[in-house]
Amino acid sequence: METSLFVAWLIVVSLWAASARPVVPENGIEIYSLHVDCKVFSRYAHTVITSRVANRANESKEALFEVELPKTAFITQFHISAGRKLEQFHVSVNVAAAGKVTFELIYEELLKRKLGKYELLIKVKPKQLVNDFQIDVHIFEPQGISFLETDSTFMTNELSNALTNVQDATKVHISFKPTVSQQRKGPELQETLLDGDFLIRYDVRRSVAIGDIQVVSGYFVHHFAPHEKQVFPKNIIFVIDKSGSMSGKKIQQTQEALQKILEDLNPEDHFNLVVFGEEVTKWKPSLLPATKENVKQAKRYVNSIDANGGTNINGALMKAISTLDEAISAKLLPDQTISMIILLTDGQPTVGVTNLVEIQEGIKKTNQGKYFLYCLGFGFDVSYTFLERMALDNGGIARRIYEDSDAALQLQGFFQEVAAPILKAIKINYPGSGASKITQNNFKLLFDGSEIVVAGRIGNEVEVFPVKINAQTPTNVLVLTEETNVTEEQQIFETQKNIFGNFTEKLWAYLTIQQLAEKAVSANGKQKKNLEAQVLDLSLKFNFVTSATSMVVTKPDAVEIANKPTESGKSKQNTSGSNVRTCCM
Repeated sequence: METSLFVAWLIVVSLWAASARPVVPENGIEIYSLHVDCKVFSRYAHTVITSRVANRANESKEALFEVELPKTAFITQFHISAGRKLEQFHVSVNVAAAGKVTFELIYEELLKRKLGKYELLIKVKPKQLVNDFQIDVHIFEPQGISFLETDSTFMTNELSNALTNVQDATKVHISFKPTVSQQRKGPELQETLLDGDFLIRYDVRRSVAIGDIQVVSGYFVHHFAPHEKQVFPKNIIFVIDKSGSMSGKKIQQTQEALQKILEDLNPEDHFNLVVFGEEVTKWKPSLLPATKENVKQAKRYVNSIDANGGTNINGALMKAISTLDEAISAKLLPDQTISMIILLTDGQPTVGVTNLVEIQEGIKKTNQGKYFLYCLGFGFDVSYTFLERMALDNGGIARRIYEDSDAALQLQGFFQEVAAPILKAIKINYPGSGASKITQNNFKLLFDGSEIVVAGRIGNEVEVFPVKINAQTPTNVLVLTEETNVTEEQQIFETQKNIFGNFTEKLWAYLTIQQLAEKAVSANGKQKKNLEAQVLDLSLKFNFVTSATSMVVTKPDAVEIANKPTESGKSKQNTSGSNVRTCCM
């Protein structure tokens, strides 16, 4: 599950199997060592999960290694030594009586900044007491660390004694090493307290308006995160599914979230609600300013929504677009505002236009890029692929809302991410630098508390690296220029031991693959094939397991093909025959 902060999801290994030493679980499979080692090097995270398992039974048993990975993470290596808006990676191996096996999984990702913080979220679920349990996190940020906190959903006074934190201006080392007695729910119990979230949140210092430039081994990375900027007023239409499948807890959680979201609107914002089942209904004929009285009336209307009927997604979105068109034509909305539509639905269209491709194409043609469309899919009955393409076609993003007790908080968290647009039409250039293979450098919007990251190649002869940023603020055109001394930037990293190679090059590849894959979602025909071919080539070159590649895990008794799962489906796993190795194919 994704959260509203800058997140890296690390969900610790689950092996289906459970004084000084824990009692061996009934099935005989004991996790006697479990380490999560994470090194964050200038927002680029390299994580190694190592699980050591012993079969204490008198017969062979199957041990299952299962990890849920961040959606945006790429696996780079996996080893078995015998002798998871989460995505799930799992592999099993037969362990002989009294035998041992070690699983080691390595993956990498670029941390995204949300609401002014990066968040490293480690979901801890060993499902048994572990004799040697350790979470070890090293963070190095050359700009300096301005904020740091640790938190946990399972922490007790006893467990807090196992947590250490060492910090200086640019580095942090956090270690969590609970003993078996500290892990126990009670003195005589074999159940573990380690079941929940372990979080690290931080942010970095920003002293240069144009952002931070890092140059290593012929590649540059540019982080741009302006702060204390004026926020654009919003014209926002909430399009809410009230079909029969939303009845019960879903509609209750939606109503709860909307109550808080409406309260969070700024007085300068304008808003309306479109509610749909079989029929499509507007709360008011046009958008209204977010005054206290209008918000109060809207909250009462939200509480009156009753879920029933079919699902007319196309009609609802067309109604939202036409409502914005009419308001703008009638000059009811102020200039220099951002107009957006937020759709929440839990199912497939069943009324009106029901062909998914026809809906996507019709919305894109009607909208013509005028309004940003954000699509939230509630649960797993909805076609996430359909929502994702429709959102990307219209300048927005899609997000899955999980049917958990915190669904209302997920909805609120998403809105907080898009509630404060501070720049639009952002163009970042490096004139005269000789930079090449530059990742995306034009952006439609930037929200307060988020960050733009651009990477590319740079010639070895370049001594000064120029940067120019053009963007639109609510009141004027912003122009920023700066020159970075390449030699000075390179010297910053020369004294640091980078355990995962030239991180700027891998970060460039990571960004490029992510952006090409995103473009492929909205592409068709030959263009789609070309984009997918580029993703495949880069994935193989940098040994990333992506949507275009698979990892062959060869075991003593079988071969499994591990594919990167997506939000729209689970990974496939095929089995055939022989030795221990991994590779991409």
